[in-house]
Amino acid sequence: MPKLLCTFVHGGLMAESSQGRASLRLLPKSMSVSWRDLAPVLVPIVIVSVVAIWLALHFVSPSPPRALTMSSGPKGSTFANVAGRYRKILERDGIKLNVVESAGSQENLARLSNPHSGVDIALVQSGISASGESGNIVSLGSMFYELVAIFYRSPKPIQRLSELRSQRIAIGPEGSGTRTLALALLKANGIEPGGPTQLSSLEGEAARAALMRHQVDAIILTGDSAPAATVREMLHTEGVRLFEFSRADAYVRRFPYLSKLMVPSGAFDLGEDLPPSDLNLLAPTVELLAHSNLHPALVDLLIEAANEVHNHASLLQAAGQFPNPVTHSFPISQEAARYYKSGDRSFLYRYLPFWLASLVNRILVVLLPVVVVVIPGLRLLPQLYRWRIDRRIHSRYGELMALEREALGELSAERRAQLLERLNEIERTAIARRMPGSHAEQLYVLREHIKFVRENLARPEVHVAAVPAHLR
Repeated sequence: MPKLLCTFVHGGLMAESSQGRASLRLLPKSMSVSWRDLAPVLVPIVIVSVVAIWLALHFVSPSPPRALTMSSGPKGSTFANVAGRYRKILERDGIKLNVVESAGSQENLARLSNPHSGVDIALVQSGISASGESGNIVSLGSMFYELVAIFYRSPKPIQRLSELRSQRIAIGPEGSGTRTLALALLKANGIEPGGPTQLSSLEGEAARAALMRHQVDAIILTGDSAPAATVREMLHTEGVRLFEFSRADAYVRRFPYLSKLMVPSGAFDLGEDLPPSDLNLLAPTVELLAHSNLHPALVDLLIEAANEVHNHASLLQAAGQFPNPVTHSFPISQEAARYYKSGDRSFLYRYLPFWLASLVNRILVVLLPVVVVVIPGLRLLPQLYRWRIDRRIHSRYGELMALEREALGELSAERRAQLLERLNEIERTAIARRMPGSHAEQLYVLREHIKFVRENLARPEVHVAAVPAHLR
């Protein structure tokens, strides 16, 4: 600011400040807020807040559904029994599990792959591949083993499945997990449909009866058709042998979804010492599959239910071995991986009822942007608003100072009239714009300065030579 104006401010306007404060009290209420200055700082804060809340609502999981549909297996099967136990456990948290019977793993996976089937979860034997789109299917973990038991008639043990070529083998019906696995194992040993080997669709009890009557030479059993009691009975049958996978390690390398199981001697019958020596057998795992968009809270509940059902010891597994995140056919769900790593539900679901934890969780996610964005933005709003008003007033001072510098030189009457008009325009602009009451004093001080410059312009004799050196 030029020294003439500075001198006037320090010398002459101190007495006017009290009048300016009095003028502040006389301002009309309509001038309390300048929306033209408030909008440029308020609108960005509102936009950022709305975007933050929208993102929170977009990424937060909705309320978990109160019902699920599970494709299980045939009535009385292991899959169906497991689904029934899941249903009872989920009822504790108010979740209704609708169980739909199926023919087995193949149909379960087909239903899960079909977005219009209404199926949310299913038990599927590993190694079963989807025929359609399966990119939205994830695994919640492996639940239990299904033993592969191959019984055959032979005067002496056979070492390779290829030795069954040209014989009659029961491999289960079309679409069953047993048939899918049997075909894969036989193909690896050079036995395929359409060749000299007769492949029948007998399964379970029918296959066992056919072997007893010498109607088939070998049977391949898995899952419900090969429980421990059946294996024990078959081991007591004269002339029937249980195939040992002496090359089990090679099979596991060839078929990663299979696991090598060592069954110790006497495991099926201690009194008769059956088997008489340790046996290497194979077993696929059964995975609990779901859609990738299954609610995270339901993932936790399902794994907890699976843990309660499957973590006990049995002939084929150690206590606590299942469920586990070791999967073969489908990627592990991110939520399931988190659960297996932490070993428990998330904090809220651990200590609150399921429905309340879900509600609180969604409220907290929505409140996060409010705390992080909205509240700091509103606290910053008054400062930004004051800055806008101050900037507007200061810009007028910049124009005023530029005009005053020009007025200190030699001016023609026409130029002096032009400067006075510019000065009048500065004053009109300052008055016309709405000004909040908190800045009224600054506005009136600005008008006093404008008056000061106008008086100087009205005195033609004032020019650079007339200004004392210490004020230049």
